[in-house]
Amino acid sequence: MPKENCLIVRAAGKRLDLLRGEAARIAQGANVRWWTDRAEIGTKFCFEDSKSKELFAITCDSLGITSQDG
Repeated sequence: MPKENCLIVRAAGKRLDLLRGEAARIAQGANVRWWTDRAEIGTKFCFEDSKSKELFAITCDSLGITSQDG
C-alpha cells in the first residue's frame, strides 16, 4: 500500500478507540479496507484510498487530535 494513504496520530485510550471507530465508519462508507500499525510517535492509520485518508484527517482535526502524513 502507498504510504501517502496513511496518517500518524497521537492519541491513547478512549481517544484512540474513538478514532478506530471513525476510521471504520469512513472505510465502510467508501467500501475500502483500513488498518492500524505502530509508529514511533503514535499510531498509523492507513486506508486503501486517498479520499478516505483525507476524510479521516478532517475528522482528527474536528476532534482536536494532531495528525501528520505517515
